[in-house]
Amino acid sequence: MPDYGFPSTPSRKSKLSAVVIGSYVFDWIILIVVGVVGVILGNVTPNKRPFSLQDPNISFPFTVHETVTSALLLTCNAAIPVAVILIVVMIFVPGPTVPKGTPKSLIWKRKLWELHMGWLGLALSLISAWIITQGMKNLFGKPRPDLLSRCQPDIANIAQYIVGFHAPADDGSLDGPYNGQLLSADICKNPDKDLLDDGFRSYPSGHASSAAAGLIYLSFFLASKFAITIPFVPGGSPSQDTGVVTAFPSRLRAANQDTSYEAVRQAAQHNSDIEGSVSPADPAAARQIGAHNSAVSSIRRQAAAPPLYLLLITVLPFFTAIFIASSRWFDFRHHGFDILFGFIIGTICAWFAFRYYHLPIRSGAGWAWGPRSHDKAFWAGLGSWSYATDKKHWMRPGDEVERMTGQRADDIELGMRYRSKADNTSHAEGSEAAAIGSEHV
Repeated sequence: MPDYGFPSTPSRKSKLSAVVIGSYVFDWIILIVVGVVGVILGNVTPNKRPFSLQDPNISFPFTVHETVTSALLLTCNAAIPVAVILIVVMIFVPGPTVPKGTPKSLIWKRKLWELHMGWLGLALSLISAWIITQGMKNLFGKPRPDLLSRCQPDIANIAQYIVGFHAPADDGSLDGPYNGQLLSADICKNPDKDLLDDGFRSYPSGHASSAAAGLIYLSFFLASKFAITIPFVPGGSPSQDTGVVTAFPSRLRAANQDTSYEAVRQAAQHNSDIEGSVSPADPAAARQIGAHNSAVSSIRRQAAAPPLYLLLITVLPFFTAIFIASSRWFDFRHHGFDILFGFIIGTICAWFAFRYYHLPIRSGAGWAWGPRSHDKAFWAGLGSWSYATDKKHWMRPGDEVERMTGQRADDIELGMRYRSKADNTSHAEGSEAAAIGSEHV
């Protein structure tokens, strides 16, 4: 079996390649194109489901002044999340796990990357919900609760517009009086075509789906960055190793040390150098964590609920989305199921978009996924499960700054563990120095 080795660390590129940057630019282009298609669908005449003039569910008055207008909706589900994500990233990223002496350029690269991922996820959520909702509105053509107020029906010639069953007359013919039969949309004579067409776009609710897509995504983002989750005890990867979730693992002061939960506990029991066995660069924090883990035996003392004010900040966008969706009910714009289904669409899009670009809230420590590799910026191919790896090796340019020192990588895509030719002591020391001095996303 051939011996695959890592390329020399100093020869690795320290910046994102033009190919990788281009792949993310292409992502934005795709989202913009899909958004434009959604706008076009909004101007397409929808299918118009037959209705009855005696149906009380579509007999509500037309509300001239909506509680949440389209402009206000765009402000709430897009402009505000964009601004909040910017503020949170600029203030709180990369957080307290950054060791002293970390170059400011490295910190700013991390800020910009987290900002980019936050905005890209938001765009994916909003545009996904937008295109799905717009397409479904036109396909179903369901009448709104205020359709009859928009319709201006041609009552004098009502018999011409009956579809399906005709009421029988006394003489046995099917020309009997109108008795609630279904009518085609042609009976509506309102000259305002846009207003009339919009009367057949009830299902699903666009306000509900868009509000959920933007604001629930924002709740996920805030929960991730503020570590708002139901308390739990880390039991497996990646939480088992306390070092892998720090901002820059390779810059930890202690090299070649086991940072697992059990190692920290045993180190504290034997009064060994706790600072060298734990991931935080701050020696005081390391000693506190080690002492805590060794002293506390009760599982209930190993986790705690986050402060309620942070929970309130996190759920505020979610409740705002609920209000926006609810306003479509008392404004007589949508039926109940239309609102509920639209909200479900937005929620699914928000969850998917967040997880597409961010680690899980519970175990990701608030980080977004890193960039794609140069080799797989546009295509990975069959048999490759990760876009973060090079085609030949698990390690790739840029990994040194976030690699736990002393660890040996698995060449996962080659299906084996190998010994790197650079595993000797001198190269390891050189790799550590290069990692500390390098600047990556």
